Amino acid sequence: MSRWQFDRHRRLRQSANLRAMVRETHLHVEDLIYPIFVIEGEHVKQEIPSMPGIYQFSLDRLNEEVAEAVDLGIKSVIVFGIPAEKDEVGSRAYCEHGIVQQAIRQIKQTYPELVVIADTCLCEYTSHGHCGVVENEQVLNDPSLELLVKTAVSQAKAGADIIAPSNMMDGFVTAIRQGLDETGFAHVPIMSYAVKYASAFYGPFRDAANSAPQFGDRKTYQMDPANRLEAFREAESDVREGADFIMVKPALAYLDIIRDMKNHFHLPIVAYNVSGEYAMVKAAAQNGWVNEKQIVMEMLIGMKRAGADLILTYFAKDVARWLQE
Repeated sequence: MSRWQFDRHRRLRQSANLRAMVRETHLHVEDLIYPIFVIEGEHVKQEIPSMPGIYQFSLDRLNEEVAEAVDLGIKSVIVFGIPAEKDEVGSRAYCEHGIVQQAIRQIKQTYPELVVIADTCLCEYTSHGHCGVVENEQVLNDPSLELLVKTAVSQAKAGADIIAPSNMMDGFVTAIRQGLDETGFAHVPIMSYAVKYASAFYGPFRDAANSAPQFGDRKTYQMDPANRLEAFREAESDVREGADFIMVKPALAYLDIIRDMKNHFHLPIVAYNVSGEYAMVKAAAQNGWVNEKQIVMEMLIGMKRAGADLILTYFAKDVARWLQE
């Protein structure tokens, strides 16, 4: 017997099954949202150089990607579009035959039970790459809301199950909620990008969606990474205006914010495991510096432990496979 008296914490770590019995945080395939990039054209399956394993798909090849996700047990996808043409007001974002609208109709026709989320923004569709109407190199808030409402309504008409506005214009939730309600879509929930930081982690996404701003940056509408209390103000506004989900973006450098949102609000919390987070792990794994599976699973468990109910991640298909093992 030991002559010392102390707590024996290791008793509950003796075997894999015992550790599983007392595990506090769990990751399920139902927690995952898989992003899909849809591009105009034919016979396109084009890998994104900065995001190995992630592709842009034309409509004629879209079903093969969706089928793989569904076969892996993934229950929800979010659709991002890359149009063939852009203009100053992003008109292809709210066009009835826009690429996202076509993709939503196609997915819902083939997989009616799959939850299809529509990213509602203008940056992929505007010639200047900003998330709203621009005048004298200033992004105008209220005129942008009019176009965002048109985009959300067109996506709901196409069959989107959830509208996910990512533009960070003030009042975007109340405007979209009113627009949806007035056009017969009061049942369609809003997954608000409520807490979206002006982050360096978005770089690869801008390659994937061809959405880099042509001048300046997005710091006048996305949040300062140094701010915590501002996140409460942003989220409180969106909840009051009718949001059904709260998203925090990015995830890894903002786990404290995810926990803050979970502690303060009683809505589902969504973490966006963004493109830069994905690319860093992929690059390190390809160089043999880290074990990709172990790193990814630890990262996502960290997001769940921080308070995320759902995780939007480019690793979704890989994680779904690993969870089956």
